[in-house]
Amino acid sequence: MTGSVKYKSISRIPVKVVLKAAGKPVYSEFRWKRRLLQLLVLFLAVLIPASGLFRIDPSAAAFVVLDRQIWLSDFSLVTGAWLFLASSLILMYSTAGMVFCGWACPQNTMSEWANNLTHKLLGKHAEVSLTGEAIRVAGAKNKALNWFLLGISFLGAAMFFALIPLFYFYQPSVVWSFITFQEDARLASSLHWIYAVCVVIIFIDIAMIRHFWCRYACIYRVWMHSFKTRQTLRVAYDASRSKECDKCSYCVNSCFIDLDPRKTDVYDSCINCGDCIDACNRMHQKQGVPGLLRFEMLERKNQSVSKLHNVAISLFTRMGWTAPFVVLGASMFIWGLWSYQPYHVVVGHADVQQGRSVQGYRIALTNKLYHATELHVKVLGLPQGTYQLSAENVKLSAVGRESLMLSIVKDLPRGIYSFVVEVSAGDAWKGRFPVQHFSE
Repeated sequence: MTGSVKYKSISRIPVKVVLKAAGKPVYSEFRWKRRLLQLLVLFLAVLIPASGLFRIDPSAAAFVVLDRQIWLSDFSLVTGAWLFLASSLILMYSTAGMVFCGWACPQNTMSEWANNLTHKLLGKHAEVSLTGEAIRVAGAKNKALNWFLLGISFLGAAMFFALIPLFYFYQPSVVWSFITFQEDARLASSLHWIYAVCVVIIFIDIAMIRHFWCRYACIYRVWMHSFKTRQTLRVAYDASRSKECDKCSYCVNSCFIDLDPRKTDVYDSCINCGDCIDACNRMHQKQGVPGLLRFEMLERKNQSVSKLHNVAISLFTRMGWTAPFVVLGASMFIWGLWSYQPYHVVVGHADVQQGRSVQGYRIALTNKLYHATELHVKVLGLPQGTYQLSAENVKLSAVGRESLMLSIVKDLPRGIYSFVVEVSAGDAWKGRFPVQHFSE
């Protein structure tokens, strides 16, 4: 009992870490870069759909790239995009490992922010997330006001993050109508309920789940285990200087994943954030020597070969079979954009028939662009006076569809007539659909 009181008294003694050495301020080499990249990723997560670079059209159940509606028939675009993404992910898995998790993943960004805010309001060692431990709060900060501020902050963050997915399904003007409670025919009637459910889910994630998701449910981590090797980027420990760590655990305390950076393995929960490296460097800067932790891509076995040379060989080996697929996917995607057909023309039989011969055709026109346009229709190959178009100029709304009727006279001489329905637009696009007409 006496020993327990003794250790509790010692734990209350404030410890201050000196962050200056040789008159120079000590800063975190990786943290500010990581924070900048995390903010950039969140900005891009909104900018990409808002700018029309990529989003999903729920009404048409289609992808949209650069304000172009993508169909499965756009083979080069669809195949190129998936091939590029899949091969790029494999390349990133095998080289950078968990860097995406620590530097770019929105889930980790939210979890880190929630941890920092919890520690600020409820104590440095407070723990309220789903970790399997009992809730831990500093006695001096266990106040209703602090809990209220924490809950309101989490709710505000959840409401903000729940808006981001909307940009992937609606244009910015529609999202603005949703935020300002304006009437908009493009909004789904149940969208407010869907948004409310998303807010609840994200709130629970921020308040309780946090890094529990990263450890046990993240698909990225499961896939990465198929490609991660000992040559994948990781935190390496200089065991030859292990005596300097005998009475120090600063790197362990700085790890918000609760790992010991000195004992990392190929498959662990380390997300390569670099916080432990910064912590170790700060502790050793007083002696003017680097820390014992560093980022490493491979174990150096040949000391006569430079580190850069070793890394270059390792990268080249792993890129040897993935890089061609990355280039092929990117090339197919670019070619798909270049050869993209913005309008679609189909000519089919109408329900107008005389005996065994068809006397009418339906011309279906589709605009795959997200702006209005006007198309001009002509029939080539049939004599004048032998056919009639219901309209020669058709105005199509954004991603709109229209149909025309083409009627052919009954008294054409017996035989097969080949003609072409030509459709043109003001942007110099032309499309042709060949037809063979039989007349009895």
